[in-house]
Amino acid sequence: MMFIKTLPVGQLETNCYVVGNDETKACVVIDPGDESNWILDYLEENHLKCEAIFLTHGHHDHVGAVQAVMEETGAPVYLCPRDDARNTGDEHYSYRLPEGGRYYDDGDVLRFAGLSFEIMAVPGHTPGGVAILCEDALFTGDTLFRGSCGRTDLPGGDMEEELRSLKRLCDLPGNYDVYPGHMDSSSLDRERNFNYYCREAKRMFGR
Repeated sequence: MMFIKTLPVGQLETNCYVVGNDETKACVVIDPGDESNWILDYLEENHLKCEAIFLTHGHHDHVGAVQAVMEETGAPVYLCPRDDARNTGDEHYSYRLPEGGRYYDDGDVLRFAGLSFEIMAVPGHTPGGVAILCEDALFTGDTLFRGSCGRTDLPGGDMEEELRSLKRLCDLPGNYDVYPGHMDSSSLDRERNFNYYCREAKRMFGR
């Protein structure tokens, strides 16, 4: 029933994800970072209706096409309030949520396209970073990459928080397909076993 399409967009090849329902042709778009024409063309060519836009965090390479996709589809955009520039006062490393935008935060469950999306706060790369769980898929933004993790040397970054967030993700029961903000997908079991930063998080913070 659920499908996932990965569209690497922009100079930094940010992974924009279209997560949809084969039966209803409804979908959500996660992190439309650039190349709005490509994203919108994909939706149109596949007869998909975008019901919501989810942002894993507020960095520019993840939000560059938000306005165009929002205006074309009429879908609301969601962001954690701790990455909204109206709250942080930082217009460069945060994103100013547009009028009509909505907040989500840890523990929220949103239902779109006949699917349930659970929001997990995972600060460290940014204060308002979130991961998104949907069925057997885990969208980790720039918190967890295949074999690595997000940088913490930019404003708002915090390596200790990053490791705590990795520990929280690795403590999820069972296995998930991991869809990161950049580079290739992975699995949570693989990252638990082979990702240095995940192993370091477990060493620092125990089971």
